[in-house]
Amino acid sequence: MSPDEPRQAARAQRLRLAVERDGPRCVWCGRAFAPLVPPTRDHLVPRARGGPSWLENEVPACRRCNSERGHRGVVEWLEECERRGWRPDEAAVVRALDALDRAIAERGGQRRARAYVAAQRRRLERRRAGPAAYGG
Repeated sequence: MSPDEPRQAARAQRLRLAVERDGPRCVWCGRAFAPLVPPTRDHLVPRARGGPSWLENEVPACRRCNSERGHRGVVEWLEECERRGWRPDEAAVVRALDALDRAIAERGGQRRARAYVAAQRRRLERRRAGPAAYGG
């Protein structure tokens, strides 16, 4: 057994658990997973921005959305998905961000990820509050 095999199993298990938790659809575009649309793990806090490889930081996404999102922020990508006429599962994304925030508080560390999660949650709250939050 190579040193990477246990890690691969953990990845596959986290993907399976994320699909069970959030449903068999891409959280960003809503496409159902199928042989030609396999699920991938999309990190809410990108690894490049300090995001951990924890289940709480991963949502199921199709390859297209995962690739196109890149390192864009959660709210920025939600808004882009809506502009494209897709129906992102915002509730699943909010639940995952909340769970990640709790996991970071419990486990500690993740200094960069903690700040990123806090900023995205603030933006989501303002977005959900609507124009009244901006004095409109």
